[in-house]
Amino acid sequence: MTNRIGFLFPGQGAQYVGMGADLYDKCPPARDVYDRAVDILEMDIRELSFQGPEDKLRQTRFTQPAILVHSLAVLATLPEMEPALVAGHSLGEYPALYAARALDFKSVLNLVRKRAELMAAEGEKNPGTMAAIIGIPASAVQSLCDEVDGTVVPANYNEPKQTVVSGEVPAVKKVAELARERGAFRAILLPVSGAFHSPLLEESAAEFSDYLSRFEIRKPCCPVIPNVTGKPATSVQEIRTALARQLTSPVQWVETMTSARELGCTDFLEIGPGRVLMGLARRIDHELKVTTAGTAEQVAALTG
Repeated sequence: MTNRIGFLFPGQGAQYVGMGADLYDKCPPARDVYDRAVDILEMDIRELSFQGPEDKLRQTRFTQPAILVHSLAVLATLPEMEPALVAGHSLGEYPALYAARALDFKSVLNLVRKRAELMAAEGEKNPGTMAAIIGIPASAVQSLCDEVDGTVVPANYNEPKQTVVSGEVPAVKKVAELARERGAFRAILLPVSGAFHSPLLEESAAEFSDYLSRFEIRKPCCPVIPNVTGKPATSVQEIRTALARQLTSPVQWVETMTSARELGCTDFLEIGPGRVLMGLARRIDHELKVTTAGTAEQVAALTG
């Protein structure tokens, strides 16, 4: 591995029952991360991650801390290296900031716990949903959102022909229906508890911004590419502002990976569960190479 490797961190949806169990059994640094996280989070994130049940692990208030701790556990097992840059998809921006030494261990856990609680509560109070529109460009998806009554907006620009929309349930369903009629390959309602990255989270975003103000953010050791802009940030104020805006703003993942390429980075580690970001990278730019690091076997292949 070289110091020109970027670190990428997945977000909600990458979780699976059993994630992290092999790391806990075989890698003492990962075991330490899980044991410390249990005390800080005041929940047994080990049992939930390793044994489920799946329906509980899918609940936002548990999903987000579980993915975060898994990513931190993988990081702890990797050799010390300074990444060329870091980026994370939605929730993944938090372990990215930890990897860039902008947030400390306790802070990142408390921030994600609060974020997850607020997003879960908002979904219960102000129901919404999301849908992935696949096979038509983002501009066409935006036009569909503009055409439909009610609140629905692009929420994740995942790759050139995959855009996730978010908003009120009838409006999201209507966009999905129109997308199918107008040539989309697929339009899939997602099993989420709320309208993430949309105006429906404005109340939670305001409360989270107040909570965020209590925490120190340090200058990162490498460029961070926030979701909100998809452009590199190095100042503490840029990072703080981006985090405060993240819950109601779209994830600019295509722009994020384009910025990484412009910084001269084409090799990445996807640190955390699954390989979602590897698939997106291939469809954004076929020259981007992403290696997954989420299991003890994958970590051993990198370090051995």
